[in-house]
Amino acid sequence: MPIATLNTGRLRLRAWQDSDLAAFAALNADPQVMRYFPAPLSAAASETQAAAIRQFMQQHGWGLWAVELPGHVPFIGFVGLAQVGDDLPLAPCVEIGWRLAAAHWGHGYASEAARAALNHAFSQLQLPEVVSFTAAVNHPSRRVMERIGMRCADEYFEHPRLPPGHRLRRHVVYRLNRQQWREQAD
Repeated sequence: MPIATLNTGRLRLRAWQDSDLAAFAALNADPQVMRYFPAPLSAAASETQAAAIRQFMQQHGWGLWAVELPGHVPFIGFVGLAQVGDDLPLAPCVEIGWRLAAAHWGHGYASEAARAALNHAFSQLQLPEVVSFTAAVNHPSRRVMERIGMRCADEYFEHPRLPPGHRLRRHVVYRLNRQQWREQAD
């Protein structure tokens, strides 16, 4: 299936390329980038994750797009949409997420790319709702969720892939439905 390419004023969200894999592995190995995940990823785990992302995109035509700064940086991370795992209490649904290299934080790239992904979700895919969730202590991601118009659902869950007592186990949920998206666009 053809993979949609999304363009914003500064960014291109596109299909992954083999040339993205080294930068993706470096991003996933960075303790600063991965501080709200259980641990940085090994090169092998990063490669496995990239392969799964690419396979999903090839099957569906959308997903977690590679993000580039056209003419400047070929890969700064990913932003996009993913189906929530069946083991999570939110399933079935589609989530929006992002992971950018630390050198590209603070420029509004995550919000800009996420808005493009939400527009695709609601206008092209006709999804009724998109969710986002993160460790409750992940205030940087929560701020992005709020900037893109998502609303804290005052809904929490204990992430089943993390052990009881883990500092990241408690997750908060944000939601945005198609009608709310339309109202924001007006």
